[in-house]
Amino acid sequence: MTRGGPCLPARYVFTFLASASLAIIYGLKVNLSVAIVVMVNSTALSEMALTHDSHNNDTHLNESSNSEFACPANTNTNQTDSAQDGPFPWPEPIQGLILGAYFWGYIVTQIPGGRMAEMFSAKWVVWAAVFVNVLFTLLTPVAANISYIAVLVVRFIEGLGAGVSMPALQVLLSKWAPPNERNKISSLVYAGMSLGTVIALPFSGILAEKFGWESVFYVQGGLGSIWCILWILLVFDSPKDHPRIHPAERNLFEKCMGNGGAKRPNLPVPWKAIATSVPFWALLVAHMCNNFGWYMLLVELPTYMKHILRFNIGKNSLLSAVPYLCLWVFSIIWSNLMDYSKNKKWINTTSVRKLSTAVASLLPALCFIGVSLAGCDRITAVVLMSLGTMFMAAMYCGILANPTDLASNYAGTLLALTNTAATIPGFIVPVFVGALTHGNQTVHSWQIVFFTTAAILLVELIVFTLFSSAEEQPWNQAYTTGAGAKGRPRAAETQQLNKRTRV
Repeated sequence: MTRGGPCLPARYVFTFLASASLAIIYGLKVNLSVAIVVMVNSTALSEMALTHDSHNNDTHLNESSNSEFACPANTNTNQTDSAQDGPFPWPEPIQGLILGAYFWGYIVTQIPGGRMAEMFSAKWVVWAAVFVNVLFTLLTPVAANISYIAVLVVRFIEGLGAGVSMPALQVLLSKWAPPNERNKISSLVYAGMSLGTVIALPFSGILAEKFGWESVFYVQGGLGSIWCILWILLVFDSPKDHPRIHPAERNLFEKCMGNGGAKRPNLPVPWKAIATSVPFWALLVAHMCNNFGWYMLLVELPTYMKHILRFNIGKNSLLSAVPYLCLWVFSIIWSNLMDYSKNKKWINTTSVRKLSTAVASLLPALCFIGVSLAGCDRITAVVLMSLGTMFMAAMYCGILANPTDLASNYAGTLLALTNTAATIPGFIVPVFVGALTHGNQTVHSWQIVFFTTAAILLVELIVFTLFSSAEEQPWNQAYTTGAGAKGRPRAAETQQLNKRTRV
């Protein structure tokens, strides 16, 4: 803050509320991963499985009657308690569908959300994303008592709302984050994803254990509604649109961002150039692979800790939050380290992106392998899961920062495209895990899950290292402000549109 400037700059208010928006969306996303553990009647499912096995003369026994199918029960307070059974006899495949329904909705609205934010109001797109999630979170208990199909519908609609959030925030960041603060502000905003998880996981566990599973949705949905009011009052699409911004801060934006952070003209998207861009495809593949590992940790971690490590729901949620606390802290440390190294000219932007992606893929892959080999060693497993999740924070300086490098004019659209592909693992992971562990909650089954995840993260490392770039692509300047509403390309850039994008 410059001398004579505001006590609380408007860009910092934006940063806080933008981070809070992702915290709310991610918190309302993962709360079901905790709540479903106590919503499901595990005893009824075990009896059903035993009955099925006896009718088919199956030699395999359910995990509740054969300790080799999971880790030995802990003798302290972490032991799983049968009193945590819920009212719904939903088997693992149905649980997988319920957890995955969110991502079916999430994948649909990415690209429309990015374009709406670029062409109209990114502020209201983000507001709508949070409001839809808050509203349908409050409706989740009602839906659960109707049918699991009703829960599928509710979660699908939540996904529709959340899908527009990140592309729209990318557009807002291009206006509210000055170049000299861009990495810091961007990292703080994206860190809201892990912060929301850190808060929601233990909070959901405590609510479910003390007040019943319904309270998870009523309390968290109610708290999220407060944000909806603050966002309307305090956030605007750009510094030029802010009626109360301090003159000193307005001057800062006008000096360092040329147009003062004002909204750009509605530029046509060079779809053909994007589709033939090698760095874009490297980003898309890497983002997709990274999210497979991310969703494995985000969605399936509570289930693994209950069924295999055998922690109860209260302890489970607290331990599940530890990795995301580590991620939040590491994201701040890593982003500052990358800024420092780049400002010292030790590494360039492309090296920052590749190094960050390597940290976010190779190290978590090794941790997944380590968890597989650790088996029932609870301490080692929790430490490795915490480290693996922590290293994922480097993606904020890697794949999530790369769209702006390639084409700042189309950062929202690029992130929408890559995030659409990266959402596919969101509904594959729960179904994949459910199919492997249905009636077979064993250490061996989860080893297959973790080794598969490690292999996919290694694909991310190889592809992004070989083919990515942080250089501005020629097609970013294909259309200029001089084109006006007609969107005609400049002659020099027109000649480059159909050329192969440089790496």
